[in-house]
Amino acid sequence: MIPNDLKYAKSHEWAKIEGDVAIVGITHFAQEQLGDLTYVDLPKVGATVTAGAEMGSVESVKAASELYSPVSGTVTEVNTALEGAPEVVNQDPYTAGWMLKVKLSAAPLGLLDAEAYAQVCAEEAH
Repeated sequence: MIPNDLKYAKSHEWAKIEGDVAIVGITHFAQEQLGDLTYVDLPKVGATVTAGAEMGSVESVKAASELYSPVSGTVTEVNTALEGAPEVVNQDPYTAGWMLKVKLSAAPLGLLDAEAYAQVCAEEAH
């Protein structure tokens, strides 16, 4: 269930690196822990995000939770479909439920591969 072509933050965000752009979202594990999402708050196009720093938040039937950027750079696109349909993140967190596209200002550091991220999830699940 954890795609091998993505990189992961311990805070449960993913990044798909394509050249100097990263597509960013939250993981299946994260959306499962949150429950049904009711609201997604994301930065605007042109905003700067910093790896490890807060970039927005999500609200669910269970709780509100901050989102942390797995990469540093400038937001070039936001998935506006999530404004009216945040549940897309629950249904398809790795494709239709992507959140941001970021033009990288630095090489991503400290992100995990799928195997290492699976270990993080296993530890938190117990």
